[in-house]
Amino acid sequence: MPRPADNLRINGDRLWDTIHEIAEIGPGVRGGNNRQTLTDADGEGRHLFQKWCEAAGLTVGVDQMGTMFARREGTEPALDAVYVGSHLDTQPTGGRYDGVLGVLSGLELIRTLNDLDIKTRRPIVIVNWTNEEGARFAPAMLASGVFAGVFTQDYAHGRKDPEGKVFGDELKRIGWAGAEKVGARKMHSYFEYHIEQGPILEAENKEIGVVTHGQGLWWLEFTLTGKEAHTGSTPMNLRVNAGLAMARIFEMVQSVAMESQPGAVGGVGQVFFSPNSRNVLPGKVVFTVDIRSPEQKKLDTMRARVEAEAPKICAALGVGCAIEPVGHFDPVTFDPTLVDRVRKAAERLGYTHMNIISGAGHDACWMARVAPATMIMCPCVDGLSHNEDEKITKEWAAAGADVLFHAVVETAEIVG
Repeated sequence: MPRPADNLRINGDRLWDTIHEIAEIGPGVRGGNNRQTLTDADGEGRHLFQKWCEAAGLTVGVDQMGTMFARREGTEPALDAVYVGSHLDTQPTGGRYDGVLGVLSGLELIRTLNDLDIKTRRPIVIVNWTNEEGARFAPAMLASGVFAGVFTQDYAHGRKDPEGKVFGDELKRIGWAGAEKVGARKMHSYFEYHIEQGPILEAENKEIGVVTHGQGLWWLEFTLTGKEAHTGSTPMNLRVNAGLAMARIFEMVQSVAMESQPGAVGGVGQVFFSPNSRNVLPGKVVFTVDIRSPEQKKLDTMRARVEAEAPKICAALGVGCAIEPVGHFDPVTFDPTLVDRVRKAAERLGYTHMNIISGAGHDACWMARVAPATMIMCPCVDGLSHNEDEKITKEWAAAGADVLFHAVVETAEIVG
C-alpha cells in the first residue's frame, strides 16, 4: 500500500498556533477552556473550525446530532472514506488540548496534504463529534453513540442538562441542527488522536501511545432521598441523612475498586445536594459513580457489587435509594491492522512509543462498532486532564500528529 515518504512531517508551529487560537473562544478562569457542548461558545468554536476547513478546500456537512464532517475528496470519490476526528467541546474547567488536539491535527493533516499537493484514492473526513464530554448532557460520547446505533436519536435529543434545558432545543438554538441522517455515512476506517489523560507515557519517557484497547465503563446515577432537617436542632438518632448515606457509598466504591486491582478504577466526580444549604441536612442527593476496567468480567462484577451494597447502606439509615445507568460501553479491542500501522509509522519516524490502554472513553470506542478503528496518544504533563492546568508540549503534539498523518494517509492510499 503506497505511503508517505518517511521524511514528511506536519507543520508543528501551525498546529500549535491553531490550537491556541480556538482556545480564545470559551476561555476558562486560569488558562483553560469552558466550551461546554451546545453553549454559545461551542457554536462560536464550530464556526471558526468550519471557516478553517472551507479555507482548506473541504466540504462541511452536519448531521441531525450536530456532528460536523469536513471532507477532502479522493481521486475515487465512490470509495468509503478514512475518518479522523475527536471533539471540540470541553469540561466546565477543561484544558486546551483534550479533544481539540485530535480535531485540529486532522485539519493540519489536510493542510499538509494541500501544501505538498498530495492526492489520495480514498476521501479523508475530519469529524467534530457533538457532546463527547457528557459534562452538560449525560451520557458522554452521545452523538457518536447515536451514529453507532447505541442510542436512539430521540433519546439523545431528549437529554436534559442540570438546568433542565433539552439537548434538541439547545442544538437548534445555537444553529447547528443539521439535516443529514445520523449514521448514514459509510466509514472505511477511523483514527482518533488524543492526549493520554494519564501519567504513563510521560513516566515512561515515550512520545507516542499506541492504543490497543479501551477500558469499559459504567456511569451509575444515584438519587438518595432523606429528610431535610436543621443541622443544629435535629437529634442525631432522628436524622434521615442522605448526605451520610452518600459518604458511606463513596467509601464502598473505593473499597470495591481497590479490591478489584489491578486494572480497575472507581470514584465520584459530580454531586448535587438539595437544598444545598449549610445548616440543612440534604433531603436529596444526586451523584454519579464512575467505574471502569479493560476486563469485561471485572467490570460486570464491580457494577453488581456497587448496586447490591448501596441499597443496604441506605436502608440502614432509612434513606431511599434509586440507581439509574446513564452511561456505558464495554471494553474495546482496537483493529489490529490499524494498530500495527500506527506502531510502524512511529518506528519509521523515529519516535519512542509503547502500547497503552485508554483509561478514558472516546468516540473511537463507539466507532469500533461500525468500522476498523484505532487511537494514538501523546503524553500530558503529570497525567493531568479535565483540569485547566492540563499541559502538553508543542513537540509532543507534533510527534503524534506526524504519526497520525502517516497512518491516515497510508490508509487513504497516495496516488502518483
